[in-house]
Order: sequence, then structure tokens, then C-alpha cells
Amino acid sequence: MKLRFFFLLIATSATLLAADPLEFQVGAFAFSRPDTWKWITPSSAMRKAQLEVPGTNQEKAEITFFHFGPGQGGGVQANVNRWFGQFQGGPTSQNEVTEGRTRVYYVRAAGTFQSGMPGGPTTPLENHALLGAILADEKSGDVFVKMTGPQSVVQSASVLFTQMITQAAATRGEAGMPPTGNP
Repeated sequence: MKLRFFFLLIATSATLLAADPLEFQVGAFAFSRPDTWKWITPSSAMRKAQLEVPGTNQEKAEITFFHFGPGQGGGVQANVNRWFGQFQGGPTSQNEVTEGRTRVYYVRAAGTFQSGMPGGPTTPLENHALLGAILADEKSGDVFVKMTGPQSVVQSASVLFTQMITQAAATRGEAGMPPTGNP
């Protein structure tokens, strides 16, 4: 009976860990989420992963991961422009860096966020921000990562977000294969 309980406990723990991974793959990139960020079941089939970043006073930011395959999902600048179009009344910026073999395009915006599905109704959310990254991969397809939420939450999570992106970009592997540390 004790042995049976032990195996049941191990099976339950393995299921819970698999459902709430600290490491996950999107396209050719392996991401490691900070343990204070919550794994969320993606709210749509287009989302490959989704995280929740806690803030103060019940505030939270959302991080979404998209991967559509080679040549899919629109170009880098088209996505940057779409993300900028979701914000009004605040600053926007973008810059490009190279991590290992990967070009990463970082995007920032702040102001009033027009929350909602593209082409559908939106809800204006004041004092919000976006921190996004597009990890370029011509072979397997770009990966689009976008954090949106109250400015204070996005700002406080920006260092961990950038570390997560930098690590994934620098260790890019082949799609479906574990990433390697060799550029």
C-alpha cells in the first residue's frame, strides 16, 4: 500500500511539473521562465506559450509567445508596426541586437493599450506598456514574444524578460531538437 501511494505521488508530481514547465520550447528556441512567473495554459491555438508576471496590488502582465513556421507570421517590421499601433499617446522604440547567431529585435511602447484581438473590438487600458522581442530564424521561423500590462509591472519585469530572451537567442537549436550552446 505504501509503495502504491509512493508511485501515485511521483506520477502526480510529474504531471504537475509537466503542466507548469520552467523550461519550454517555442520554434527553435528553448526558454526558461523565472520561477516567480506563472505558466498559463495558452488562451488561443495561435499562442505557443503564455506566462503571467505578478505585480503589486493584484496587477499582472501577460507574456505571449507565437511561432508560425518559416516565412509565416508577417515580417519583423510589420509586427513591430502592429504592436506600436496597439498603443496611443506614449513613446515607442525599437532596436536590434545579435545574441549568438540570432538577431533579436526589441520593441517598447507605452501609453494607452488597445487591448483585444486584431480587427475586433478593443478595450483602452491607460498607463500600460509593451516589451516585445522578435527572435529571427529564417530556417524554422521567427518567434514573437510580447509582454503587455501595467507600466509598473512591465518595467519591473524588464530585466528578467531580457535575460530570458537573451538566453534563448544565444542557445538557439534546430526545431524540435534541444538547443546547443554553440553559436
